[in-house]
Amino acid sequence: MNALSYLVGASPSATLTPPAIGTPSGQTADGPPSVPPLVPDGREEDDQPDGTTEHRYRTVFLSDIHLGTRGCKAEFLLDFLRTVDSDTLYLVGDIIDGWRLRRSWYWPQAHNDVVQKLLRKARKGTRVLYVPGNHDEFARDYVENDFGHVRLLPEAIHQTADGRRFLVIHGDQFDGVVLYARWLALLGDSAYTLALTLNHWFNLIRRRFGLPYWSLSRYLKHKVKNAVSFIAKYESTMADEARRRGLDGVVCGHIHHAEIRDVNGITYCNDGDWVESCTALVEHFDGRLEILDWTKLRAGSDVAALAIAGA
Repeated sequence: MNALSYLVGASPSATLTPPAIGTPSGQTADGPPSVPPLVPDGREEDDQPDGTTEHRYRTVFLSDIHLGTRGCKAEFLLDFLRTVDSDTLYLVGDIIDGWRLRRSWYWPQAHNDVVQKLLRKARKGTRVLYVPGNHDEFARDYVENDFGHVRLLPEAIHQTADGRRFLVIHGDQFDGVVLYARWLALLGDSAYTLALTLNHWFNLIRRRFGLPYWSLSRYLKHKVKNAVSFIAKYESTMADEARRRGLDGVVCGHIHHAEIRDVNGITYCNDGDWVESCTALVEHFDGRLEILDWTKLRAGSDVAALAIAGA
């Protein structure tokens, strides 16, 4: 049983007609075939409203959560999901880390709670669209299917409230290391896991001195010349792809670097990650786009302390 089939409990009859704003380019929205159930018994959290929603947006974009790894900041994400709601929620790849789970199984209750919270949002009317990435590439075998009211898509075209059209894609398709040197990508993943482990101990020390969460791994990445050069090239490549398709911009993930910027007339958006920066991209009801840095917004809160302890 793969990670997807373990995590999402969905009846084959529980389907969702994909929304117009999430229809992938050049594809039709035919009814999906039957699919296997994905979480034992389809159990989800209590249907009673928790009354904690404080902010609502037209659209939320999340990626690179990496459930199944010790680096995942599930406590921060749960706090975000309880506090923020939206009409549409895009999961832009690397939601579950299949690479890591194949090596060793790690699945604490908080990770299961994240899945259940996402399923509950879908069941309660949020349009949840899942565009898999390279770490959850197993889910690409199920694109154009619905699982528990979550629609899996290879990519999507999102139209903002002000009429702009964005390509929504994870972005690994434009990473030469992932495409042509998978062994090197796996080696890099191991090195990155080591950096996240150092980040954990570093933040435990900071907490003892009463300091808030701060990502050492993100800081080191941004100080390495080759990493900075790679990020710039990646952003340019993604913008070029949006331009080639006649679109106004692109929303992606993959490189764990949240950003909104203009790249030669194309709006490049990266929603970041939930292992280092804990960021999300949101669209306001007027079409304005913004990055939410949850570690800064919730600095000093109980959830911040909990996340540092469990990092």
